[in-house]
Amino acid sequence: MNTNKVKSVSQSIVTMTELVLPHHANQLGNLLGGQLMHWIDICAALSAGKHSQRVCVTASVDKIDFHHPIKVGDVVTLVASVNRAFKTSMEVGVKVYKENFVLGKSIHTNSAYLTFVSVDENGKPVKTFEAVPESEDELRRYKEALIRRQNRLESRQKKN
Repeated sequence: MNTNKVKSVSQSIVTMTELVLPHHANQLGNLLGGQLMHWIDICAALSAGKHSQRVCVTASVDKIDFHHPIKVGDVVTLVASVNRAFKTSMEVGVKVYKENFVLGKSIHTNSAYLTFVSVDENGKPVKTFEAVPESEDELRRYKEALIRRQNRLESRQKKN
């Protein structure tokens, strides 16, 4: 296990590629939203696990925006990275792109924010590494992650 207490955001990047087949689609030939959410959750969990060097469990899904439909035959690329780490939790951002090799065209179709918790062998939350942003984009996402976390915590308090 890494003994450093910090890791760069870039060390958490995970890229997944999937081909949309007919069994992934609805009657219109569009990728099912639930299938895409499944892929997003897996990609984000891998990113959180890569960052924390632990098994990570999904704590919440903030938001998934659907910008463009994804069709059977499209290639879906998901890119996830830890935006910010807190004590035991991490916010992971996932961007989804569709590409049609015949048309040679790639489009950003979806974005999602998920929170994961690092757990030990007994499923108990454990402290994770700090995530250090290096680029301007990583710094922007790092700052925005704190705002989203504060909003999540306020929303949770209002419900109780």
